[in-house]
Amino acid sequence: MHWDYVTNGFVKVCGHRGHSIGAPENTAAALTATRRLGGQSAEIDTVLTADGQIVVIHDLTVDRTTNGSGAVYQMTLAQVQALDAGHWFAPEFAGERIATLAEAIALAQVHDLHLEVEVKEHRDLATYARALAPLLEDPAARDRVMMISFNHVDMRWLKSQIPGIRTQGIIHARHGDPVQVARSAGLDSLSVELGMFHPDDALALHDAGIFIRCHAYKPASIAAMQAMGINIRPALIDWLRAGLIDTLSGDDVAWLAQIVAEAGVAA
Repeated sequence: MHWDYVTNGFVKVCGHRGHSIGAPENTAAALTATRRLGGQSAEIDTVLTADGQIVVIHDLTVDRTTNGSGAVYQMTLAQVQALDAGHWFAPEFAGERIATLAEAIALAQVHDLHLEVEVKEHRDLATYARALAPLLEDPAARDRVMMISFNHVDMRWLKSQIPGIRTQGIIHARHGDPVQVARSAGLDSLSVELGMFHPDDALALHDAGIFIRCHAYKPASIAAMQAMGINIRPALIDWLRAGLIDTLSGDDVAWLAQIVAEAGVAA
């Protein structure tokens, strides 16, 4: 399975923090649900622990998504993994742990998922890179992973430290020259939110050999927009059919898979 629609012959469905509308975000349960509901990839978030281990969590603290409190960088891996990362979401997920990136990659191999690994670690990127390198030594693991960030400069530096990795820049605006945005940081891909997606930009990026992830809103948000007379669904389906999107991501994998199937570009 490749990163681009042309080679795959289908658009990848990507769970944002896994299937985060139906399972606690960034957990094994969310990754497993992503595959079960038709996803081929998952976006996850990562930071470092006090003992230099890369763990899968969105926030810099554990407060919102566990039964604990404190900054991740001040906690050891053992302390982080002793926390319950599932009960906050629903009782049936009690006992879910914060995974290491190594565990997430192993689980992705089991389920044949690609991972888009967002680097939330900006305090000590050098230690992050040293911890990441051995995880991606195996070409099979390296091919399964795309490193991503809002910080394109960090992605350029990370690629210089670990040759052969793929990188993606996240953007929440429409830039005058998105190709130059990608090339300036040596990015392989751009993640563009649905409201900023434009077919002309997509054509230019594809012509330059740059992949595109389009990040969709929650179905409830799209329904609310439609109620106000803003119906973006037909345009999204047209863009998918035209091959302008390589990966479609969002919180509800089942809804994304339905859209991709409706467009006729499902796996």
